[in-house]
Amino acid sequence: MNESMGNQKVINIFENLSPYLQGLGDPVRQRIISLLIDQESMNVSQIAEHVPMSRPTVSHHLKILRQSGLLSVQKKGTEMYYKLEFNDAIELLKQLVHLVEVECQS
Repeated sequence: MNESMGNQKVINIFENLSPYLQGLGDPVRQRIISLLIDQESMNVSQIAEHVPMSRPTVSHHLKILRQSGLLSVQKKGTEMYYKLEFNDAIELLKQLVHLVEVECQS
């Protein structure tokens, strides 16, 4: 692969990954993600039981994770339930790993 073309692909992948990486860049959000890995979905109160933060603080972190594209939200009755949406981020990470492997083997 042409070096500049490979570099541009890596840069494009990093640009697309940036919102996901920013979303994951805080220990509280990492803890929320780890909770949701084991659950299909959780509401703010359920998450706040496991995170040593106030409910408003947890809500703030959930908003950031939603904005970064790592969570989706579904309203059930009066509650909002949060669910992981990792497919796009995982696909980009796979592409990045593949490109780096190809470039390093050259």
